[in-house]
Amino acid sequence: MPSLLLQRPQRAAQASPMPLRRRTRVFALAEARWAAAALVLFLAALPLQLAGAPAWTWGPLYAAAYATGGWEPAWAGLRALRARTLDVDLLMIVAAIGAAAIGQVMDGALLIVIFATSGALEALATARTRDAVRGLLDLAPATATRLAPDGREETVPTEELTVGDTVLVRPGERVGADGRVLDGTSEVDQSTITGEPLPVAKETGDEVFAGTLNGSGALRVAVGRDPADSVIARIVAMVEEASATKAPTQLFIEKVEQRYSLGMVAATLAVFLVPLAFGADLAGSLLRAMTFMIVASPCAVVLATMPPLLSAIANAGRHGVLVKSAVVMERLGRVDAVALDKTGTLTEGTPRLTAVRPLPGSGLDEDALLALAAAAEHPSEHPLGRAVVDAARERGLDLPDAEEFASAPGVGVTATVLGHTVEVGAPARLLRPAPGGAADAASARAAVWAAELEEGGGTAVLVRRDGVPVGVLGAADRLRPDAAATVTSLYGLTGTAPMLLTGDNPRAASRLAAEVGITDVRAGLLPQDKVAAVRGQEAAGRKVLVVGDGVNDAPALAAAHTGIAMGRAGSDLALETADAVVVRDELATVPAVIALSRAARRLVVQNLVIAGVFISVLVVWDLAGHLPLPLGVLGHEGSTVIVGLNGLRLLRDAAWNRAAAPGRGSA
Repeated sequence: MPSLLLQRPQRAAQASPMPLRRRTRVFALAEARWAAAALVLFLAALPLQLAGAPAWTWGPLYAAAYATGGWEPAWAGLRALRARTLDVDLLMIVAAIGAAAIGQVMDGALLIVIFATSGALEALATARTRDAVRGLLDLAPATATRLAPDGREETVPTEELTVGDTVLVRPGERVGADGRVLDGTSEVDQSTITGEPLPVAKETGDEVFAGTLNGSGALRVAVGRDPADSVIARIVAMVEEASATKAPTQLFIEKVEQRYSLGMVAATLAVFLVPLAFGADLAGSLLRAMTFMIVASPCAVVLATMPPLLSAIANAGRHGVLVKSAVVMERLGRVDAVALDKTGTLTEGTPRLTAVRPLPGSGLDEDALLALAAAAEHPSEHPLGRAVVDAARERGLDLPDAEEFASAPGVGVTATVLGHTVEVGAPARLLRPAPGGAADAASARAAVWAAELEEGGGTAVLVRRDGVPVGVLGAADRLRPDAAATVTSLYGLTGTAPMLLTGDNPRAASRLAAEVGITDVRAGLLPQDKVAAVRGQEAAGRKVLVVGDGVNDAPALAAAHTGIAMGRAGSDLALETADAVVVRDELATVPAVIALSRAARRLVVQNLVIAGVFISVLVVWDLAGHLPLPLGVLGHEGSTVIVGLNGLRLLRDAAWNRAAAPGRGSA
């Protein structure tokens, strides 16, 4: 890959800015406003009640909290009831009202606040995902410069472009449509489409994609696809389709609760009506039925699930993993296959200098060669140029001044350093025949070294002084330090070797995969190819976790059973589409959060057993004997407290440390 200047002239940079990020504000959502109002009212009432203030001071506040936080889920539950479905929303409202009816006003208000906050977070996540999908379309420019047959230029909206049109893409502009280069040479940053870490050289006949960023050369491009069918537009369509077709997710307890709640309602009616039919008095039957409803209500069952999952979410958040919902935390524990992106996920996403090789007879050592190349590259904005300069700075080298700097798209850079003409760029372009036996020998040796570096999956850069090769530099995208250990841990947790899905070239992908221990390598993939690979695994019965960071990963993140995005350099679309985000870019937290999810699931099962034992004992006591109402309330509340405290165990750092420990889990 040549080391070019990705210059963006001031005029072009202003004409083609990065798209503004669209984000729905939290309080723009009605759900968030109602949940916030309920929380404020609850927090205002609670200290008054605990301080022993008269009921008229805190009672109305609790009532207002019930109304503001409960009306939306109540309405949703009634709509579901009309559709002959007993919705969990309605059950929670009934449970909250039932708690208030027996004097447990604070408990009912707390249930309302938790439920309203959960609904607000879900609405916010949905809105932010829509924002990111819409924002992706802004990558494609709104206008393009179309060339008429007589050479005249006209600025037209990109949606008016048709197949066969010719467009001019100036330096620093974004490409307006998918097509092929008719004339010109440049480098194009197409990381949004392929995920490749470095700009790609483009010349006549090469394909370019809408929304990708042109470098320092001008290109004439023949439009090959209608703008509505461009790759960037298809990414948007795939994300929306995958999000819409992914099966509706439910917590395990919600699936159980549908049947349990129907049974509880029917049993409560039976406990009330059957004694009446045999002549029992109304007051006694009503009291027994009310006691039954309280002790059999699903409060403890609901709390059996939420505290462990919410505690796991909070613990993961403290350690740099943002899990977006309790549903996601539960799903993470069920994954049994993992697909990893390469650039920005297993690697850091930026090239680093890996080799400095001065040629024999050049009179240069490593430091002198690096200083010469860095001086020539210093004005460059190209990633490889920055890597060369950064390496020189890390060694503390003094860089001489460079004059007459020039960049040739597809070739490299040229500058005058210490009175010598220095060229730094692609070996394939700079290794042209030169007069003189020494120059021929140097060129031959440089060609061999460049081939060795490229065979190893790196990028070779040739340095010439006054037309004679003096050395070769090697650069590569650096592997994350914890990548190999993470791959090993994921294999142990899922029982399946992770696979590598990347848009990068097969040689670089295979080299990296060998370093981390991955054998299933799928390279050169476009976004739709990644989706197809994920769906192939899902069709085979696998629950696939996808870990990625780029726009090109977003459709696969949406299509997967669960998606995790790398947060530090991740695109907006990937961050919003993913179910969880690794905020600090620590790859080792991925297997840790899976193990933490499984620990949460084990606690959920424990809590369900505890809640089931309490409910069974109290129900049998009420039906077979006489369970006093206060004792029934005490037993019900006691079971609720026990399962709640048990779930909070996952808040401790020790829970994360166990999840992150080597050998913590297996399939």
